[in-house]
Amino acid sequence: MNQKHQEDLAHIRSMMERSSRCISLSGLSGVFAGLSALIGGLYVYQLFKSNGIEYFTEEHILLSGNLVSELISTAFVILFFALVFGIFFTIRKSKKYNLPVWTSVTKKMLITLAIPLFIGGIFCMALIYHQNYGLIAPATLIFYGLALINVEKYTFSDVKYLGFCELILGCISLFFIGYGLIFWILGFGILHILYGLVMFKKYK
Repeated sequence: MNQKHQEDLAHIRSMMERSSRCISLSGLSGVFAGLSALIGGLYVYQLFKSNGIEYFTEEHILLSGNLVSELISTAFVILFFALVFGIFFTIRKSKKYNLPVWTSVTKKMLITLAIPLFIGGIFCMALIYHQNYGLIAPATLIFYGLALINVEKYTFSDVKYLGFCELILGCISLFFIGYGLIFWILGFGILHILYGLVMFKKYK
């Protein structure tokens, strides 16, 4: 009898978990988002080289208006592919396990995630406007980390660890202005890939 009660409690706990958290997110979306950022970061490095900028040797890098526009366009392309992969693998996992994709929890999660990202986007636009390019990479890492920590209550709790790593990396990069591309690749590329692989193995 006790065993049956324990099984019933475990089932109820599982149902409550499903109803209060968005669990259809796939670890593969993190892996491919990280690969997109990694490829984008390498492209930016080649972009610097083609514009006569030696990223690892020059202490003060001067960015032309055209180069800044190309960098912004590259960032939007990376974001686009990361979102496409995220949506694709989430829908695929939802169909595989017969889980709903668009629920009230999903809406709350997206709103909670969007607020710090939106404010961070405005902050980065202000940095671009005032030509403080060296602070953009740290700012993106910090605001993204805060967003992930903030959204933890609506999805897998493991996401907060990625958030703290992004936050710490962003704070460290504040003291190494001029090496933002390296920290950006580490945060949005390497960390995403590692996190995605761990999540895929743990929740597949």
